[in-house]
Amino acid sequence: MKLTILGTGNAMVTECFNTCFALSDGNRHFLVDTGGGNRIMKVLKDTGIAMEEIHDIFITHEHGDHILGASWLIRVIGTRMNQGTYDGELRIYCHSDLVDTIKTIANLTIQKKVTKHMDERIRFIPLVHGDTAEILGCTVTFFDIYSTKAKQYGFTMDMPNNIKFTCAGDEPYNEKDYEFVKGSDWLMHEAFCLYGEADKFKPYEKHHSTVREACQLAQELQIPNLILYHTEETHLENRKELYTAEGKEFYRGNLYVPYDLETFQI
Repeated sequence: MKLTILGTGNAMVTECFNTCFALSDGNRHFLVDTGGGNRIMKVLKDTGIAMEEIHDIFITHEHGDHILGASWLIRVIGTRMNQGTYDGELRIYCHSDLVDTIKTIANLTIQKKVTKHMDERIRFIPLVHGDTAEILGCTVTFFDIYSTKAKQYGFTMDMPNNIKFTCAGDEPYNEKDYEFVKGSDWLMHEAFCLYGEADKFKPYEKHHSTVREACQLAQELQIPNLILYHTEETHLENRKELYTAEGKEFYRGNLYVPYDLETFQI
C-alpha cells in the first residue's frame, strides 16, 4: 500500500497545504480529507492521482481545512460523470451528522446538472462509531475520537501482511479509543508544534498536542512507526530535522515528519 501525503499543515497555513492524504493500491485510491479549497486538485495532479481513479473519500470532520475541498471534488467528478469519462460511483464516508453539511455546501456552490449525481452515483455513507467498510480490499473501522471541538472520526485499516494503519484525526489520541488503536503498526498523529514553542503557538488552547506528547504517546502504545502532521509552518524548511530531534528524545520507533507530496510504502 502506498501512502501519499497531500498536505501537512494546520488550518491557517499558506506555504504548505492543509492536512490530507491518500492511500493507494495501484490505480485505486482512498482519499482522507480534502483540504480547504481547490488546491486539492493541484496536489492530486502533482502526485499523479487521477480524479477518475478516486472512488472512496473519508471526511474526518466539519472544519474548513478538512471539508471544503470536497465540493471541488464533487464538482470535477460529477462533471466527468456527465462527460462519460468517470466510471462507477464515488463513495463519501463521514459521520452521520456531516452528510447534510457536505450536501448543503455542494448545493449552494455547484450547478444542479452536477449535484444531481448526489445520492445516486455520488453516494454518502453515514457512519456511526465502530462501523466498518471494505475499501481498497481492506477492512476499515471508523471510530469517534471524542473531539472537544467538533464531532470527528478517525479510522484503522487492516492492510495486507497483517499491517494495521491508524489515523487518529487532528486532535490528541483519546484513551477511550484504545481498543481501536492498540496493536497499530503505523500511527498518524497531529503535532501542532515543538514542545519548546508551546507558549508561542498555544496548541493546548486549540486542543492539539506537541511533538513531545505525540511521541510519548506512541512510545507508550509501543507503535513502531509514527507519522507527525497537522503542524505549524514557521519552521517549514527545517521542520523535519527539528521535529525529529525533539521526538527522538521520547520515542524509539521510526519517526517520520513528512513534507507535502512525500510518499511512503506501508
